[in-house]
Amino acid sequence: MWKIKNYLALKLNKRLAFVILGTFTSLGLQAQNGTQVIKTKTEKTSPAPAADYFLFPIKPGERNYLSGTMGEIRSNHFHGGLDIKTDQRIGLEVHAAADGYISRVDVSTYGYGNHIYITHPNGLVTTYGHLSAFAEPLNAYVLQNQYDKQAFDVKLFPKPGQFPVKRGDVIGLSGNTGGSGGPHLHFEIRDEQDRLYNPLQYQFKEILDTTPPDIYTLAIQPLDIHSRVNKVFGRAEFKPVKSGGSYTLPDTVYANGLLGLELQTTDRLDGASNKNGTQEVIVYVNGRQVYEHYIDQVPFELSRQVSQHIDYDIYKRYGRTFQKTYVDNGNDLPLYDAPGKRQGRISVQPDSVYEVKLVAKDSYDNTSTLNFVVKGREPAFYKTLAKSVKKPDVSYNIIGNILKVSATDTSVTPRNVELFMDGKAVQLAPSYMDNSASVLLYDLRGGLPDSLGFCGEVIDFNFQRMVPPGQEITFSNDYVRLVFGKQTLYDTLYLQTRKDGDVYTIGDYFTPLLKAITATITPDKQPADKSKAAVYFLGLGRGRGYTGGTWNGNAITFTTRNMGKFKVLEDVQEPKIKLLSKSKNQVKFKIWDDLSGISSFNAWVDGKWVLMKYEHKNATIWTEKLDDSAPLSGKFVLKVKDNAGNEATYTTTI
Repeated sequence: MWKIKNYLALKLNKRLAFVILGTFTSLGLQAQNGTQVIKTKTEKTSPAPAADYFLFPIKPGERNYLSGTMGEIRSNHFHGGLDIKTDQRIGLEVHAAADGYISRVDVSTYGYGNHIYITHPNGLVTTYGHLSAFAEPLNAYVLQNQYDKQAFDVKLFPKPGQFPVKRGDVIGLSGNTGGSGGPHLHFEIRDEQDRLYNPLQYQFKEILDTTPPDIYTLAIQPLDIHSRVNKVFGRAEFKPVKSGGSYTLPDTVYANGLLGLELQTTDRLDGASNKNGTQEVIVYVNGRQVYEHYIDQVPFELSRQVSQHIDYDIYKRYGRTFQKTYVDNGNDLPLYDAPGKRQGRISVQPDSVYEVKLVAKDSYDNTSTLNFVVKGREPAFYKTLAKSVKKPDVSYNIIGNILKVSATDTSVTPRNVELFMDGKAVQLAPSYMDNSASVLLYDLRGGLPDSLGFCGEVIDFNFQRMVPPGQEITFSNDYVRLVFGKQTLYDTLYLQTRKDGDVYTIGDYFTPLLKAITATITPDKQPADKSKAAVYFLGLGRGRGYTGGTWNGNAITFTTRNMGKFKVLEDVQEPKIKLLSKSKNQVKFKIWDDLSGISSFNAWVDGKWVLMKYEHKNATIWTEKLDDSAPLSGKFVLKVKDNAGNEATYTTTI
């Protein structure tokens, strides 16, 4: 019998009838295990169990609510399943969704915390994350392995017949362990290739959704030097107006050139205020479908490519999620139907009219549409002046491959900007004016300028080199050496670096990386104790994220998936330990570190290792005895080490 420590696990005999709605096209193939093979809307095959195969894992048969759905955009991945609400508390029974066996168990301070995998006869795998407790006999198995390995974090792979489960068995209790932001159950459905499937495609009756997605903002991004949106080269945002079940733009958009559309949209389920992910977006131009994405079958190894599925720059700057409706360079996700070379991009020609319709759908086929008109208008120079301009000024930014220079001038006649390349000056003429600012455009693929000059002012670019994707490139200058692997970059990088005192800037914080860069720096001021010194990522604010590194003489080499500012810091302070409570049943502490972060912790009672459980969210650790009946007694020693190797020791007697 499966049971949870101090709990009676009641088996659920009631069978629920689930109906797979006709939102998919069946191929009419029936497997021996009762599994149909179906096609999603993007014609990708995915296994769908027959009706009533899966049981809902929380309060089956009762109304449930979700805080997260498949495909939501997270900081560096797509959300891989459902976040099921647990009444804002810990301890709800978690049921096995179908017959099978427990094939993997993870215990971790971060990620999914206490995490169970169940393999089913049809080859699918369901997972259950953030648990507060495992049911017996699994709990005893995990605890014994933690003691055998003398480690809190473990990954275990029981034999297929070791822990069989039946549909409805209670396998654990819901919780808030790992990287969870609040009590809930994370539930996934995967296949044998570790591809994630949307559990809502199986139409659990416990979840109700008749609410269509919300459409907040449309953005149009210029994708070549000839692109204009309402006369301007630059990303433009538009607020749709809702009327009934559809949205429109109040005005016609005038544009030219190659454009990419981006959509800010979320979904809501009935009876919940959470903003969830919109699973499907389709784009039609003049009645012809030019793009579709359907977020399903996300392979784990490609999930990080969410950075190219969204407008990463806007997400990092403002926390707003815009899904691109074109397949950007370096994006290999199997989510798209975007035929032709343009891959969803729209080419707008002068004197042409384009009727555009964007369709946003959720997992239950609730639909919202956005309709608007784009008229092609050829770019033309125009001039505007603002009387408030007092003195010349110049600034720049990079949009894709294009250097966009804005030069504000007091002159009636717009002036050129000089680009300096290898000591030679190139005259860059204005493309148009915008409120007394001359806008000048230059394609960086024509060569990297060293600096620009305007009305006596000079701006140094610090362009080091153009780094193409798909190649292994090594770059060095006076203060940094960088190695780019073949999969480091999504797209061409116009590398800029800078050294300001002891701070090294590598690239741009707002540019995503797929794989890590290897960097080597040699600080001018060498640390007193290199064993305590490491590289830290500074980001944008005051935070300091431990990155690490290996010293070789006076140089330190590190790897990072972030671009931005880095600094070598020395951590000479040991971690802090505070006793919260002690008894013969349990000893509890609070532990923390001021800089490099906690690396490891171990405890002994009378010289025998004892397991310490760790919850990083409240920085507490506490004992978990292997034998409940044996009291803790004798000399207790706790050692906590940080990432810099500093160690703190706490000794007491129980």
